[in-house]
Amino acid sequence: MRSAIHVVLLACGALLPAAALAAGGFQEIDAPGVRLIYPAPLLSYLAPYTARCFENAYRFHTRYWGYAPWDRVNLILDDAGDYGNAGVTASPRNTMVVHIAPSNFVYETGPSNERINFTMNHEMTHVVALDQASGSDRLFRRLFLGKVRETDEHPESILYGYLTVPRRAAPRWYHEGIAVFCETWMAGGIGRAQGPYDEMVFRAMVRDSAQFWDPLGLESEGTRVDFQVGVNSYLYGTRFMDYLAYRYGPDTLRAWISRQPGSRKYFSAQFRHVFGRSLEDVWHDWAAFERDFQHANLDSIRRYPVTPARDLSREALGSVSRAYVDSARRVVYVAVQGRGSLAHVAAIPLDGGPSRTLAEVKGPALYFVCALAWDPDRRMLYYTADNNDWRDLMSLDPATGRTRRLIRQARIGDLAFDRADRSLWGVRHFNGYSTVVRLAPPYRDWHQVWTLPYGRDLYDLDISPDGRWLSASMAEISGRQSLRLYDLARLAAGDTSARELHDFGASIPTGFVFTPDGRALYGTSYYTGVSNVWRYDLASDSLDIVSNAETGLFRPVPLGGDSLLAFRYTGQGFVPATIAARPLQDVSAVSFLGAELVERRPELKSWKVPSPAHVALDSTATPHPYRPLASVRPVNVYPVFERYKASDGGGLRASFADPLGFHQLDVSATWTGAQELPSDQRWHLAAEYRHAGWTAKLRRDPASFYDLFGPVKTSRRGNNASLAWTRTLIRDTPRTLELAASASGWTGLERLPDAQNVATLAGFDKLVASEASLTWKNLRSSIGAADYEKGQIARVTLSANTVRRVPTIGDARWRTFPIAEAALDLGQPLPVRNSSLWLRTAIGGGNGDPAEPFATTFFGGFGNNVVDHAEPKRFRDVTSLPGFEIDQVAGRTYGRAQLELNLPPLRFERAGVVPFYATWARLALFTTALATDPDRPAERARYGDVGAQVDVRFQLLTQQPLTLSFGFARATQRHGPGRDQGMISLKIL
Repeated sequence: MRSAIHVVLLACGALLPAAALAAGGFQEIDAPGVRLIYPAPLLSYLAPYTARCFENAYRFHTRYWGYAPWDRVNLILDDAGDYGNAGVTASPRNTMVVHIAPSNFVYETGPSNERINFTMNHEMTHVVALDQASGSDRLFRRLFLGKVRETDEHPESILYGYLTVPRRAAPRWYHEGIAVFCETWMAGGIGRAQGPYDEMVFRAMVRDSAQFWDPLGLESEGTRVDFQVGVNSYLYGTRFMDYLAYRYGPDTLRAWISRQPGSRKYFSAQFRHVFGRSLEDVWHDWAAFERDFQHANLDSIRRYPVTPARDLSREALGSVSRAYVDSARRVVYVAVQGRGSLAHVAAIPLDGGPSRTLAEVKGPALYFVCALAWDPDRRMLYYTADNNDWRDLMSLDPATGRTRRLIRQARIGDLAFDRADRSLWGVRHFNGYSTVVRLAPPYRDWHQVWTLPYGRDLYDLDISPDGRWLSASMAEISGRQSLRLYDLARLAAGDTSARELHDFGASIPTGFVFTPDGRALYGTSYYTGVSNVWRYDLASDSLDIVSNAETGLFRPVPLGGDSLLAFRYTGQGFVPATIAARPLQDVSAVSFLGAELVERRPELKSWKVPSPAHVALDSTATPHPYRPLASVRPVNVYPVFERYKASDGGGLRASFADPLGFHQLDVSATWTGAQELPSDQRWHLAAEYRHAGWTAKLRRDPASFYDLFGPVKTSRRGNNASLAWTRTLIRDTPRTLELAASASGWTGLERLPDAQNVATLAGFDKLVASEASLTWKNLRSSIGAADYEKGQIARVTLSANTVRRVPTIGDARWRTFPIAEAALDLGQPLPVRNSSLWLRTAIGGGNGDPAEPFATTFFGGFGNNVVDHAEPKRFRDVTSLPGFEIDQVAGRTYGRAQLELNLPPLRFERAGVVPFYATWARLALFTTALATDPDRPAERARYGDVGAQVDVRFQLLTQQPLTLSFGFARATQRHGPGRDQGMISLKIL
């Protein structure tokens, strides 16, 4: 044990310089309620303003909700994506991560006002809804020395998590709905609580007699199969909160959300407590109200003739990018992402025939998929990949489907092509700023033209056919939106003056493009409450509406004359259609539920928070270096239960970490006091330290919670110290290349660390196991899938077991047994939606003594425990061989191949209740062939199996996934009898 401690101490000492280096670029600002951490000097300009925005929101929320924070919010700024986003967790600590990039204005799906300000208002609502505690919550937080976040290593933590943060068990629509509601009225009514996109979604559902998801169906199916996926939580949640405030008043809504003394832990129990009715009943009332409300809006629109449209596709495409018409081939080029197919650039015939896939889009974004530009002279498309991260610039030849990456992590979008000089223009997002850039052929580098001041963003660029003008939409920090025209030559020379074509107020002008003659622009706006097509005549300086749509039209493309291609919104996504664009004299506006709400409940006007500029930070809130080691604090302590061999026991687990997680330490001690155990095997200790890709472990007679259940055992007699390191060499999501290395030492082992049914040989003293692996992954799936449908996994592993034996006193011997392995998995989607076929192959082995267990690879069994926490489809593992017992088959060398057919998942809408329900069931069929020692004729053996496994996914308390698996396999052996094996397993988390 002393030697093992030495190894770990040396490893931790080696990590300290790396820790200092990793944290060296971070600063922090301490202010009331917040610790703001950010990379300096990059975001130093933004940190004080962020602190003021936070303080502004913090003052409102503490006053309105009567909120007394349990701990400060750790607010972390980064520039990890090309569009702004944020997230909050309240366990084990209050943590808020904010991506500071400019907002995404596509289809006006988000608010138009300044992003940091509305983000703080929104995310602080999440903190309150999660962290606000009543008496019992605070009791358990004190008992556990903090809030508990569940971990699959100790699933008892699920219960502790609910006891300390009960409102985390509420569904996402609950949390996003109240956050959007607060964000909107704190901004004086700018936000999705009275947003035109949301109105359009529900108006389209009513027009099409579409299904309204109930609270259970929304969580179990609605956020997984719809093209808007998780955004449905925002849509339904916000709308339901609007309705509750409209009918019952904001104070009643507050009483439901707030966790005050006397309130119920579970969100739906509190709903009944406040409203006197079940959540499902009131939700039904809202759905009926919504239908009446939207029928009235549709009647208003139909007071004037509705613009007829000829659809070019029989099915909705889901999300769509900007589109271009190839007149020579009579097709429309557009990037799409819908259910059951991977995101791709498509060619859609103008005659309405079937579309053709040109190329897959890696890393598609919701709603706009990617930026897209078209060079009609050289017949080349340009698009962006990794649209949720740092975007790559790609080229695509539509004739051959060949793609090339032009610039990696260019971070450029809103592409526009200048036909006059073949240059590409776009907007680059970096460090919170928007920069207009120009790229000359061959588009391998970009030139900075104009970096806008923080808070001003340019988007939806287009260039006139003669290359003289650039049109763009401009967002001001106030939320004001306008359509502008720039002289391209002057802009390239540094003159950023513009002609303001129209001030749209808080309504976003979307997708304005030039006509082929360059005399006008077509685009869309919700100026009347409905997204209609507008025509701006440059000569007469006039703006005319040219459509009267029931739902909404988007991304118009002039086809010649008054004919336009546009994308018509439906409940399943956008449908390409042609319309006749003629100026209209009259169209009707629609009513907004948010507007009627604030008229009925005028107290919401008082929610508007003052400008953050009026917030004075405390004089002590000065930046200083973030010191991770000095910031390490206890996170929580809670009881755990484990089994060692055949003995059950319990103990405590404690966690320590700094706010950024540079340093994380978990320590546990358990006691199994069975009399049949020797006294020196009753205490079980484990410590794990993680930092920057390094993991150091120290264990004494390790026990396991999962040894309480089923055939798979991981507890071991022995002392163990290990050090592991991983580094991602390529991070081009979903493509990754990871290098990993580890070294582990054992003393006192009775059984092999990775083969529970194989004993060590007599005289065993010590084991040093080392391993290095290189793993490539490129995995993709489409909307509605329950598993990966396409891709590759390739892995090469070199390992060595070095064993010390003491056959006789004074005769110690070390022997090394190297093993090499390689594996390749290939998957391809099938024509049936969300189905796939996979071929998984592996070879490996060494040249050690056939009697030496450390030179041998062991196979057998499904590999699942009755209660488990590993991947449910363990039959995929190289050492799995269903039909045989665990470790029953052995070989020094092997070759393995497996064919797996994944059928489409069966989705459930109402299988259970909100606290516990099933979401899907999937069936996989597989067959495996294994040859051991194929290079040794005397020892050669062949095995095979055919099997099936059904997995059923459940959700416990909304946040906790459980997977119940049933499997059966029939195994065969050459010159041996067949064997059958069944399996049942429950995977936790």
